[in-house]
Amino acid sequence: MAKTPSRPFRSRDWFADPQRSDMTALYLERFMNYGLTPEELRSGRPIIGIAQTGSDLSPCNRIHLELARRVRDGIRDAGGIPMEFPVHPIFENCRRPTAALDRNLAYLGLVEILYGYPIDAVVLTTGCDKTTPAGIMAACTVDIPAIVLSGGPMLDGWHNGELVGSGTVIWRSRRQLAAGEIDEEEFLQRACSSAPSAGHCNTMGTASTMNAVAEALGLSLTGCSAIPAPYRERGQMAYETGRRIVEMAYEDLRPSRILTRESFLNALSVVSCAGGSSNAQVHIMAMARHAQVRLEPDDWTTHAYDLPLLLDMQPAGRFLGERFFRAGGVPALMWELMQAGRLHGDCLTVTGRRLADNLAGREASDREVIRPFDQPLLDKAGFLVLRGNLFDFGIMKTSVISERFRARYLSRPGQEGVFEARAVVFEGGEDYHARINDPALGIDEDCILVMRGAGPLGWPGSAEVVNMQPPDALIQRGISALPTLGDGRQSGTSDSPSILNVSPESAAGGGLRWLQSGDLIRVDLNQGRCDALVSPEEITRRQRELPAPPVPPSHSPWEALYREKTGQLDQGATLDFALDFQRIAERTPRHNH
Repeated sequence: MAKTPSRPFRSRDWFADPQRSDMTALYLERFMNYGLTPEELRSGRPIIGIAQTGSDLSPCNRIHLELARRVRDGIRDAGGIPMEFPVHPIFENCRRPTAALDRNLAYLGLVEILYGYPIDAVVLTTGCDKTTPAGIMAACTVDIPAIVLSGGPMLDGWHNGELVGSGTVIWRSRRQLAAGEIDEEEFLQRACSSAPSAGHCNTMGTASTMNAVAEALGLSLTGCSAIPAPYRERGQMAYETGRRIVEMAYEDLRPSRILTRESFLNALSVVSCAGGSSNAQVHIMAMARHAQVRLEPDDWTTHAYDLPLLLDMQPAGRFLGERFFRAGGVPALMWELMQAGRLHGDCLTVTGRRLADNLAGREASDREVIRPFDQPLLDKAGFLVLRGNLFDFGIMKTSVISERFRARYLSRPGQEGVFEARAVVFEGGEDYHARINDPALGIDEDCILVMRGAGPLGWPGSAEVVNMQPPDALIQRGISALPTLGDGRQSGTSDSPSILNVSPESAAGGGLRWLQSGDLIRVDLNQGRCDALVSPEEITRRQRELPAPPVPPSHSPWEALYREKTGQLDQGATLDFALDFQRIAERTPRHNH
C-alpha cells in the first residue's frame, strides 16, 4: 500500500505538474542520460539529497565517498530516490588563511541547492569542524526534513606505546620542541602517528564536539557521532540514516519542529561535560540564529558553567575516540545528564521520539572514560563568559585549566580566581611567531599574551591562532602556559587556557584596538570580568590619537564580501542579511523557462 506524505512532496512541482507538461518534460529529460526512468521521478516517491562533503580536498570527510553508497542503499530500501551532490569543501588543517571563511560560503551554496532543485529531504554528511554547522544552518534556512550523518573520528593514534591525539599532540609537542626535549623529525613523526585511518580528529576537538552537538540537538540518530570512521557500525549507521530520512520525508519532520531553545541548551550542557571545543560557541550561536531560536551569549555561564567534566578525553583528559565510543559515546554522556536532571528530555529528535526515550538504557559501560555525574574529573568545568573595558564578550574554556596554571595564577590567598598580568600585544600570528622569543619583550610568568587582528574582519575569517605558547626560555624553565587573550579563536584540540572569541574585535573598534604592551590586565573569573587597568581618560585619549591596528587587504572576492557581510563571533559570525530568509522551501521557485 502506497504511503501518503504529510504534505505533498515539493519535487512533484518539477516532475508532476499537470499545468506545465512542457516544463515537466524539460526537468525530466536530462536525468534520463544516466539511467533514471520517468516512472521513478514521477512515482510520487520522495527525492532525497545526499549533501556530499567528502573529497580529496577534505580528508576528514573523505570517508563519505564510501558511506554514501550505504546511505543510497538505505534510501532505496525505504522507498526513496537518492540524489548525491557536492558541497563546497572545508578542511580546517590546510585551508589558508582560515577555514572559518568556508562555513558561510558552504552554507550559501547548500541553501541554493536545497531550495532550487527538486529535493524533498536531505542527508547532511559532516565531519570536519565547520561542515556540521554549515549543513545545519542551511537546513534551517530551507526547512526541509534533514538528518546529520557524521563520518566519525579516526582510530586512536599511537606513538612509541603512547596515545597521541590529533591536534593535541602537535600543541604539546610544540612545547617539547621549544624545551629541547625532541627534535623536528620526532615532532613530525608524532603528528603523523596521530592520523592512523580515515576520519576526523580523534580528540574532543571541534570536529567531535560539533558532531556531538548535532546528536544532542536531536538531528542525528542515537549513537551516530562517536562511531569511528573505519568501524562496521559506521556503515550500518549510514544505512539506517538513509532509511530514516525517507520516513522523515513522509512525516514532514523538519528542523523547525526539532530545534528549540531547550534542545540548544542540551547542546551547551553536552559540550561542557565533554570538555568540548570553545569553537562550539560560535557555531551553536550561528545555528540557533538561523533556526530563529533565542540564545544569549550568557547562556554558556548561566546554563552550562557549573556542570562537571565527565568525559576523560583529550585535550581536557587522557583518552581518544575509540575508547569513548566503546564506553557508550554521546548517549552515555547524555544519560548521565538526564539522571542528574540537567537535560531537557522532552525534545523531539529525528527518530520521531523524545530524547529521553532515545537515551533509555544508555548508561556508560566504561566508568574510567565517562564518569558518574557525582564523581567527575572536575567540578564547574564549563565555559565562562567574560566582559570588561576591553570587550563586551569573551569566553574561556575552564576544563583545560591545569593544576599548575591554577596554582600559579588563580590561588592567591583571599584572591582565588583573580590575577593581574602585564600585557604583551601581538599584531596577528605572524608578529607573534616573529617576536615571541625576543628578549627585549621581557616576557616572564607575570605576563598575559594578547593577540589582536585575528577576528572575522581582521584576519579575515577569525583564525585559530590565540593558543600562543610562552617563549622558549620560559618553557625551558618549566613554565608551559601563560594566560592568553585574543579576538580570534584557538584550535579545539588545544589545552591552552585562553580568553577567546573576543567581541567586538580590534578591527571593529573593540578595546584591544587601544591596548598597549605594558598595560596591566586584571582577570576576575569570579565576577566574569577582564579589564585593562587604564584610566577612562587615557582610554579616551588613545581612542582619539592612536592609529588603528593594521588590517591586511582582502585577497579574493569572497574575502571582501565576507568582511562586508559577516558579524562578530559573539553572535556566531553569521551573514546577518541571511537571517531574514526563513523556511524558504515553503514557496516553490519560479520555472526557469
